[in-house]
Amino acid sequence: MKAGNIEQFKHLSQFRDLKDFNNNIEQWMIDLKSKFTKSELIALKRLIRFSAKVAGVCNAKIQTLVSACHEAGQEISRSTFERMLRKAKQFGLIVVYNTFKNGKQAHNVYVFQRYQSQNVSISSTIDVAESAKIDGAYETSNLLEKTNNQDNINKRNDKKYSQYPQYPQLDASFTSNRVPVEFRDLVKCFYDDYKKIEEFWKIIHIQTRKLLYYTQNDRIALAVNSFKQLVRNIKRGRKVRNIFGYFWGIVNNMLDAEHMRIVCEDA
Repeated sequence: MKAGNIEQFKHLSQFRDLKDFNNNIEQWMIDLKSKFTKSELIALKRLIRFSAKVAGVCNAKIQTLVSACHEAGQEISRSTFERMLRKAKQFGLIVVYNTFKNGKQAHNVYVFQRYQSQNVSISSTIDVAESAKIDGAYETSNLLEKTNNQDNINKRNDKKYSQYPQYPQLDASFTSNRVPVEFRDLVKCFYDDYKKIEEFWKIIHIQTRKLLYYTQNDRIALAVNSFKQLVRNIKRGRKVRNIFGYFWGIVNNMLDAEHMRIVCEDA
């Protein structure tokens, strides 16, 4: 992605307007405020303020943001800001894109994400080094692991079902009919579990819900290609702690690449 002014990155915004952005941030903070230290919250709030011109998008340098905190009488270090960014990426709050100018890496672009409800919240254990990469843009494997509360519920359910042999683990044949057969049959070769198959398809649904030009066949093609990329990377030795987070990153990067092709064709 080429470096440029903030207007160049309008297409990355996830929000209708500034009010929509602020509403999503309020929801995020209810869940995540306690996850950040006092200094990290200062850094995060400063980044939010710098993301107002284009709702949810900021391309300021880290040093500029740190200096702005100092000017406001809130002294934080660069390492504190970077630590905040690592946490924000792991929680799925922010996606960071690298930009390049004259063949050299330039400043980053920070893109806030829409609030995800608790049952599709971000795991805090995802390794940032396991990000997907495409066209020089890195994205944390944003996504989709159940919250601790949901995990506890699942564990209790698993324990309950283990007491009754008539409730075995449900395989792919129990997958919801909302999941296309083509995708179900592919995934079941590797994960013969209806929950996992439905979770993979949920990611496709969330990622494409605003793409009104996308047909069902387009979604199926995206899902199949993304899943094949996931399997290929794992087979080649990629260590993935969260398959759903990694899958989300692959899907998102494929959509970004498609968007850039469309922009280039129209130019």
